Amino acid sequence: MIEPRDEAAEARAQASAQGLLFDDDLAPMPQDTGFRGPTACNAAGITYRQLDYWARTGLVEPTVRSATGSGTARLYSFKDILLLKIIKRLLDAGVSLQQIRTAIDHLRERGTEDLTQVTLMSDGASVYECRSATEIVDLLQGGQGVFGIAIGGVWKEIEGSLHELPTERAEADVPVAGDELSQRRARKAN
Repeated sequence: MIEPRDEAAEARAQASAQGLLFDDDLAPMPQDTGFRGPTACNAAGITYRQLDYWARTGLVEPTVRSATGSGTARLYSFKDILLLKIIKRLLDAGVSLQQIRTAIDHLRERGTEDLTQVTLMSDGASVYECRSATEIVDLLQGGQGVFGIAIGGVWKEIEGSLHELPTERAEADVPVAGDELSQRRARKAN
């Protein structure tokens, strides 16, 4: 049996090898376990339409299981939901989706060692990364008010939200029972 500390170390090593946005403080959740769209929406505070649009446009694609056709459900990882929540907060601050895409791309490219220590700042037009108190001061000298998101705080909030919500194991593309559209297509094909 693997000790819990070994599982966390193994999860960090796998995340690092895969080039994921986040590779620190990983909970040893199995890679084939995720959250359905409605659960992700609930935890992130977004609508299903937003979730679907962001997945289709590549802003936040589900990393546990993508939708591969009618009747398959996307499964989102904890990290995916963390990104969704960050995006929601930036939108609420007035940042455009185009600027958010740039900020998320920057975070992915940067590959920080401890993302929970990063604070994102925004004046509603741009998004800034802040790593220390001196950087915050420099940003404020420009006279612009800024909005901050402490990713570590969002992380803890998502953990609390998802703690009691259902997870689902990714299996081979199994149609959802009772999916009316899938049933109609199957009848039409026969």
